[in-house]
Amino acid sequence: MSCPVYLVDDDDAVREALSLLLRTVGIEVRGFAAPEAFLSALATLPPGCLILDIRMPVISGLKLQEQLRAQGVDWPVVVISGHGDIEACRRAFRSGAIDFLSKPVDEHDLIDAIQRGQAELERSRRQASETDEARRLLARLTGREAEVLEMIAKGLTTRQIAGVLDLSPRTVDSHRAAIGTKAGTTSAAELTRLWLEAHGTP
Repeated sequence: MSCPVYLVDDDDAVREALSLLLRTVGIEVRGFAAPEAFLSALATLPPGCLILDIRMPVISGLKLQEQLRAQGVDWPVVVISGHGDIEACRRAFRSGAIDFLSKPVDEHDLIDAIQRGQAELERSRRQASETDEARRLLARLTGREAEVLEMIAKGLTTRQIAGVLDLSPRTVDSHRAAIGTKAGTTSAAELTRLWLEAHGTP
């Protein structure tokens, strides 16, 4: 299921026209007349793709983008403007925007940008899910098993691990077997992938 789109623009006509356009192609969209209204609703909103107008009273689109990023809200952002300039464009991209479109917005460019943003959000969601699953699996390990797994992930052999931990190779093999049972795999490559995912570096 596609993630929603949040359109923040103080121009009622633009907001209504773009919302209608997106709904006609099956994109769920919710409009906000001001950044303050969006921020008030933020805690209740599922992750989505943002369309932000640059020039708005009180809080500009770029300020909103930077504020969200500072809060750890890393949703894909498409910036739109009727007064865009090179510096505004650079600033938007520095803050992570996936596209910068000038008004009147070309509908094909907008839909393409949103689809790229939705795909990016889905990849992030899938990666977060895999990280959580890996952490759940590794939470079942004992402290010693966790140490052994970290060394497996770093490419050490059983004999090398035994030397570092001052254990016999047979004891290390026993720990590896226990890790394999809990993780559901004895493959060094798979165990390494699990360790990396659990630490957020797949």
